[in-house]
Amino acid sequence: MQRQPRRDAHPGARRGCLLNAVGISDDHQLSGNARRVFEVAPGVSEPIKVDIWSDVQCPWCYIGKRKFEAGAAEFDGDVVVEYHSFELSPDTPVDFDGTPVDYLSQRKGIPVDQVHEMLERVTGIAADVGLDYHFDDVHQTNTVKAHELLHYAKSKGRQLDMKERLLKAYFVDGRHVGRIADLADLAEEIGLDRTEVVSVLEADTFLADVKADVAQAQQYGIQGVPFFVIDGKYGISGAQDATAFTNVLEQVRSEKEEVR
Repeated sequence: MQRQPRRDAHPGARRGCLLNAVGISDDHQLSGNARRVFEVAPGVSEPIKVDIWSDVQCPWCYIGKRKFEAGAAEFDGDVVVEYHSFELSPDTPVDFDGTPVDYLSQRKGIPVDQVHEMLERVTGIAADVGLDYHFDDVHQTNTVKAHELLHYAKSKGRQLDMKERLLKAYFVDGRHVGRIADLADLAEEIGLDRTEVVSVLEADTFLADVKADVAQAQQYGIQGVPFFVIDGKYGISGAQDATAFTNVLEQVRSEKEEVR
């Protein structure tokens, strides 16, 4: 779309594992400067780092997440995942008075009939990957606080869980993901400390991290999300088929084995 354990396996993985990136990329560099999440035993391939730029209110990002997970599950190896912030509509008020149809027609100038067709199409594509979108219940909002929460969750080793909960909350459950109190409720649902979440969000503790992610995206020329950076050198734009991710992961592993 334009513009806590150290080795938790993601529920979507069957063969390989998706691992929370715990405390890595503090300087927002890609995998070359990332600290290892765990020690790799001799003779065992190191995990491949995947950096993903996405927004909580991007329907293609949730679809792309599922396709990436399917592709990573077919890859016989470990994958370390870190999500990065990207704001599709940073000027959106926290409590936008209207539906996604209103937003796209009023703010983006898209004819209402065309908006309905677009949403119907993306709902069908989401269903193909097991997601039940309910755009009639979506609360259009500003997502900067949701991104701050994701950085907080990363500091606790729970970024993947928080990302999944936020996307489901927004597109499936009709929950609000822009207000601090609502975000704290969602964080508490996955076991994070609600009081601490409220404190860090009110203090903008992770706002600089969000801005750094956005700046990094601009440096890379990322103009739409989802955008996947594999091993710091291969970029995949959009919700591509699962095989595209599997193929790139296998290619990266082969290249790493050649230089040993």
